[in-house]
Amino acid sequence: MSSSPRRVLTRALVGAVLGSTVLTGCAVTLIDGNATPASGVQDDVDPQQFQIIGATDDDIDQIARNALLDLNTYWTEQFPGTFDQDFTPLAGGYYSVDPADVDPAQYPNGQIGCGEPPEAVEDNAFYCEASNSYPNGDAIQYDRSFLDELAFGSGGSAGYGRFIPALVMAHEFGHAVQGRVGYPFQASIAIETQADCFAGTWTRWVADGNAPHNTIRPGELDDVLRGYLLLRDPVGTGLNSGEAHGSYFDRVSAFQQGFDDGPAACRDAFGRDRPYTQGEFSDQDLLTGGDASYPQTTEFVSTTLPAFWTAAFQGLGRQFAAPQIESFSGTAPECDGAEPDTDLVYCADDGTVSYDDTDLAQPVYEDLGDYAVLTAVSIPYALAARDQLGLSTDDQAAVRSAVCLTGAYTAAVSRGSVPDIQISPGDVDESVQFLLEYSDDPGAFADADLTGFQLVDVFRSGFFDGLPACDLNA
Repeated sequence: MSSSPRRVLTRALVGAVLGSTVLTGCAVTLIDGNATPASGVQDDVDPQQFQIIGATDDDIDQIARNALLDLNTYWTEQFPGTFDQDFTPLAGGYYSVDPADVDPAQYPNGQIGCGEPPEAVEDNAFYCEASNSYPNGDAIQYDRSFLDELAFGSGGSAGYGRFIPALVMAHEFGHAVQGRVGYPFQASIAIETQADCFAGTWTRWVADGNAPHNTIRPGELDDVLRGYLLLRDPVGTGLNSGEAHGSYFDRVSAFQQGFDDGPAACRDAFGRDRPYTQGEFSDQDLLTGGDASYPQTTEFVSTTLPAFWTAAFQGLGRQFAAPQIESFSGTAPECDGAEPDTDLVYCADDGTVSYDDTDLAQPVYEDLGDYAVLTAVSIPYALAARDQLGLSTDDQAAVRSAVCLTGAYTAAVSRGSVPDIQISPGDVDESVQFLLEYSDDPGAFADADLTGFQLVDVFRSGFFDGLPACDLNA
């Protein structure tokens, strides 16, 4: 069991992302929009009721205090049933720091947890475990100015909402859980993603309206997932790197697994056989930045989708008739006597799949990357496959299934099961970004009425559980 602090992320990554123009079972978890009555806290915790050393009356400290008290309540309830023992409160307490304005006299012996100076938490938050070397451990500390930037932005860049600081507290509290029951195994990426999973279980409890001091609406869950873009490792980081936290997809998947399946799933699902998409760049990736050229990308669209679905239908004992794939610019080809007003089109009348090259595919390629284009076109292509199986193509169930099937296709590409294409680090992250950024774009998802969170959730189901998770029963 490691006694080193478990840290969240660094300023270099945050600066890169905040300044970037990029930020803008198939059983999906549908959260009632009225589960919690308003964004933000319902009832603020009195500072005298819950002490955070060094805290001020800043909004961020109040958000952290509300989250930490609710986290104590949640884990006190969950521990006996999940781990067959009672939860013990953090002996080392909680510390708030503004590294640009530190008064050492506010902190015992001028230190935060694990005997570190307050400045050690700059641009970060971390949990440190108690040990013989760190008797004042078992503590959570955070840089409140840093969390303020995450939540509310800075320098003209938008933040990721009031719940992001609470999410950071929930992740660090996940490490406190590990400190009590043991770590999954000594690999940083497993330790970090399990903490994300634990954070997801608490967030679901909040979303269900059980938290006295925290609320979150369904649409705000999209911001939580967008915020995870800040928390991923730089693309190309090795899976076994000493401080690996996981790719965007790895971290979002862990969070959603906890959200959907609860703390027992987090306890059991982070062994040595858990798959991760994080990986180092190959020499070729280093030359290209991990992206194929745009013409190569459109060629992959034309070759890999038919290859995947031909094999998939063979597994179903059926024969697949590959639909024609067409691109257009601005105006979709006529379908059943009308011109579709969407950028991604499956035309059941003639069995063709088409996509808007100018208004969708090229902007997606430039803003998100090559695999985001394959993700986009895979969705109407999956509708074509559903049509050949006699399934619906124009309702919400069809969209959920098509996104799930896109996850299954992506998993096959990731495994090397689809000929003539090799996935690069960060490609699956691009799928998550596309689903989040285009979830409310009627040109991509018409009237599906699904949040980005829900779309990513069904994509995740397809990625991990394959075709059987995607409502493909003919």
